[in-house]
Amino acid sequence: MTMKTKVRKIGNSLGIVLPKEALRVMKVKEGATLYLTEAPKSAVRITPERDEFDKMMKIAERGMQRYRNALRELAK
Repeated sequence: MTMKTKVRKIGNSLGIVLPKEALRVMKVKEGATLYLTEAPKSAVRITPERDEFDKMMKIAERGMQRYRNALRELAK
């Protein structure tokens, strides 16, 4: 599924408006927390807050911090 939206000026910031179809697929409503994570090729992944996701992100962040030197070397 591909959806298109534009970057717009919102006050002094820039933002995007998510189409209703995207919100329905993510099962979120107004006020929901979304996580933006970096993906390959200048992409960003948008993930709704879920208990499991939050736990996984905390584990991943701890692992990335602990093994940052090894990850840096692997990235070369």
